[in-house]
Amino acid sequence: MALDHATALRAFRLIARHGSFTRAAAELEVTASALSQTLRQLEDHVGVRLLHRSTRRVGLTEAGRTFLERISPALSEIDDAIDALRQHGDKPAGTLRIAVPQMVLDHLIAPSVASFMRAWPEVKLDIQVENRLTDLIAEGFDAGIRLGERLERDMVALPLGGPQRAVVVGSPAYFAAHGRPAHPRELAAHDCVRFRFSSNAIYRWEFAHPSGASKGQWFELDVDGPITTNDPSMAIRAAIGGIALTHMVEPSVRAALADGRLESVLDDWLPPFDGFYLYYPSRLQVPPKLRAFIDHLRAHMAAH
Repeated sequence: MALDHATALRAFRLIARHGSFTRAAAELEVTASALSQTLRQLEDHVGVRLLHRSTRRVGLTEAGRTFLERISPALSEIDDAIDALRQHGDKPAGTLRIAVPQMVLDHLIAPSVASFMRAWPEVKLDIQVENRLTDLIAEGFDAGIRLGERLERDMVALPLGGPQRAVVVGSPAYFAAHGRPAHPRELAAHDCVRFRFSSNAIYRWEFAHPSGASKGQWFELDVDGPITTNDPSMAIRAAIGGIALTHMVEPSVRAALADGRLESVLDDWLPPFDGFYLYYPSRLQVPPKLRAFIDHLRAHMAAH
């Protein structure tokens, strides 16, 4: 059977994205065995092994990773062209894939999803929660959200929600039992929730000097405590439960601060910083589905 190159390349990209034949096959609505056969044909055709396979995981070989980086931009361009044809001009349609950090999902994205779907029923949203620096092109995303300080230079970046503040919070019961730190260095005597990125790196809590010769200069602290997690909601629950202090963007804990379940400390050491941005690869034309999402998200945030 002749190899369908377009189908095989898309299948390879999807398997690499999911790290699984089963999940990729489910999305393509084919059997895992059929997808495995397609991949074997592609590897036979190029004469190079593209994937490491085991009973537990599927991963890219070095050649496979290089190959994926080369073909992903072209496949994305083809997908955009097909979407444009389906949209009959400027009508938004097709699947919009967005990579979103967990910490901004609840207060920036989730509240606007229902109204967006009602406004643009022909657009399907594929929202992936990613607590890491995502390569949009290699992984087939249309857009992502990141803090401004982590944006790549070759991306178009649109601000969302303006400057943000972080807060260090704990429950009234925790402070009653352990006291309230007055300086970041006093955190060494406190239990703190440690946050692990998908890269396996541990987040170092960030502060800025409020006065003196170092005023405005940021510095980092490596805290310690009984819980390490990559889930912001788990960190917040641990703080509400009186287990430890946590360092979080303020909107994530605004409700708990308002009703007294949490209290903040070290506020003078946590000034506003450059907030979140929606970013996408620099291209000559923004797909209508992405333009509609950007406009809707901005309108929703302005209204609320």
